[in-house]
Amino acid sequence: MTRLSSLTQRLRREGRKPLVPYLTAGYPDIETFAGVMGAAADAGCPLVEIGIPFSDPVADGPVIQAASQRVLEQGMTLRKTLDLAARASREHNLTVVLMGYLNPLLKMGLAAFADACGEAEVAGVIVPDLPLEESAGLRDLLLARDIDLVDLVAPTTDRKRLTEHAAAAGGFLYLVATTGVTGSTPGTNDHLEDYVARVRRDNPLPLYVGFGIADPSHAARVAACADGAIVGSALIRTIDAAEPGPAAVKAAAGFLTKMNAAMNSGKD
Repeated sequence: MTRLSSLTQRLRREGRKPLVPYLTAGYPDIETFAGVMGAAADAGCPLVEIGIPFSDPVADGPVIQAASQRVLEQGMTLRKTLDLAARASREHNLTVVLMGYLNPLLKMGLAAFADACGEAEVAGVIVPDLPLEESAGLRDLLLARDIDLVDLVAPTTDRKRLTEHAAAAGGFLYLVATTGVTGSTPGTNDHLEDYVARVRRDNPLPLYVGFGIADPSHAARVAACADGAIVGSALIRTIDAAEPGPAAVKAAAGFLTKMNAAMNSGKD
């Protein structure tokens, strides 16, 4: 069993519902980013998702697109993202999942990317624009280094397709809560519980819900039916609303603490 699968399975056995913060690598600057990683650990988040900035992030809404553009202009690269992932893992004992698009990975070379992920102690990788039918090569390269390729499914994914993901996926299954891009329609959809139950029938993996998780009430609703929640755009908005530097880290820490508490209210 991989490191990511071991963690997510253990959390599920213990009844813990992890909040998984997403933050674009190096946003809004390296120092603040590092501070937010520490804040995530202090808030009780065992996993973080770090976004690899890309100029055409087709699954990301305007908030994350703007964050990617800003850090690209500051010189952020895939190599530097991997360095930040290694710091988050080694300095804060966080389990790191990278989220990025296929083009930068191909430019580095998939084998070289898998090697670099292994060296950085990355536990999982999400590639939204990599179709399931074309994922075996990267999936095998990552698995050889104890890293899971995490699959995404949507409310429109049919049962046959869900079964195919169940056979291939590892770590956890990422349930996109709404159709569309991240952060465009804050809030979970009206049929979330039915959606999660439908996926669970055909998939033994822990189910983590993302896209549109914006406040503690959304997080609590996800925790009631799924295994974890991923929050990105709302975290970035919180950082943007604060003064740069320590104030932004403090604001992020408060936000993550409230979200995590809403998901695990009443648990030891």
